[in-house]
Amino acid sequence: MTAEERPDERAGERPAAAPFEYGVDGPRVIVTGVDGSDTSLRAAAYAWGLARRGGARLLLVHVTPITSLSTLTPGGAAVMQEAAEEIVRDLEDEVRRACEQAPVDYEIVTAHGDPYVVLARFADESRADAVVVGASTQAGHRLIGSVAVRLVRAGRWPVTVVP
Repeated sequence: MTAEERPDERAGERPAAAPFEYGVDGPRVIVTGVDGSDTSLRAAAYAWGLARRGGARLLLVHVTPITSLSTLTPGGAAVMQEAAEEIVRDLEDEVRRACEQAPVDYEIVTAHGDPYVVLARFADESRADAVVVGASTQAGHRLIGSVAVRLVRAGRWPVTVVP
């Protein structure tokens, strides 16, 4: 239909705009990976804002990678576990402070394994509508692919990569 055929536009009037709707089309469940790096913390902050504005549930996932070198050295696994626990404690403190300012329905979960596999599993199990991760800062990921790239290539959820 051309502009001449539409009655309101022939008379020079604009059609009435549809009313704005708050939070009806956004994600209901957001999964974000947090490893303690600056980019993962920025991703968590971004996901927090999305969850707050949209009334979504936020699943913060910390994955402790199981590396073969840490298990071969004496006490290596214990050191890795201790570092992971410290990251989670710091995350819990930050989340409590954030929740005082801007309440969000959230859950913090921890797991061991390959970060891609664990994030994908939690995203599938929680029926996530979105996955938010920080960009990798490791040079080797340009060759073998980062967690973010692997999540995007899986193609099962919208993935936001925060720099």
